[in-house]
Amino acid sequence: MKVGIAFANILNFGTAEGSIQFAQAAEKAGVESLWTVEHVIYPSNYDSKYPYDASGQMMMAPDTDLTDPLIWLTWLAARTSSIRLGTGILILPERNPLVLAKELGTLDSLSGGRVELGIGVGWLKEEFEALGIPWERRGARTDEYVAVMKELWSENEVSFEGEFVSFENVSSNPKPVNGTIPITIGGHSDAAARRAGRIGNGFFPGKGDLKHMLNIMSESAEKSGRDPKEIEVNWGDNQIMGEDPVAAAERLKAEGVTRVIVPSVMFLQNPEEQLEEFGERVISKISDI
Repeated sequence: MKVGIAFANILNFGTAEGSIQFAQAAEKAGVESLWTVEHVIYPSNYDSKYPYDASGQMMMAPDTDLTDPLIWLTWLAARTSSIRLGTGILILPERNPLVLAKELGTLDSLSGGRVELGIGVGWLKEEFEALGIPWERRGARTDEYVAVMKELWSENEVSFEGEFVSFENVSSNPKPVNGTIPITIGGHSDAAARRAGRIGNGFFPGKGDLKHMLNIMSESAEKSGRDPKEIEVNWGDNQIMGEDPVAAAERLKAEGVTRVIVPSVMFLQNPEEQLEEFGERVISKISDI
């Protein structure tokens, strides 16, 4: 069972020194991956409902630092050697896919192939409006942007003609170390599950009924001629931190989970000591499950 840490670039972990201490301690403890969060801007007033809290509001203030995920990951790529570098998630329809393909190809090349691209379609309409990006058809835009990046990573002098993007005979280098970058689809909706089945290398349902979400993902994968067992499943579950992490990991594996994700705030008090204890008590016991 792989173990990752979510919300990795928040609070003190988003600072220059705090991020290095955190990432190096996580790597030493055996944490497999770090996963960032993203918002380009924070609107002080918004009607959109944050789907991951009962209040419908993000638990952050307007002056909260939230570092850019790709810059944060690049900063830590140079100071770590094995831990995987994940966006969890990047709001893909807010990005230019040609620029993003270049940034990700560069980061993956420089880090030795350690990038995990987690993407979502976004929930904050007011953010899209501030950026001047249409809220409508953001799902279709996301699908097309994935196709664009895969095409740019595949070879040189490629062309693409789509609804949102078109180009002819262009090349983007450096390319990812392994020819592409694993793409994890994040989201709590049935649409996210179907997208993971169609085009994802991984799926990270943020909440809800895991069995239901995985059934939809599997059906979508099979309809697309893909093997759902090859899609990695991330799931946040704090029970892994409990008294019997082995039983929790075995339960999750039986449900189809391949990577368990825990929140970074569990290590805020004393990251080095807490991560060392977590590695010894949890990771060392479940790594072979």
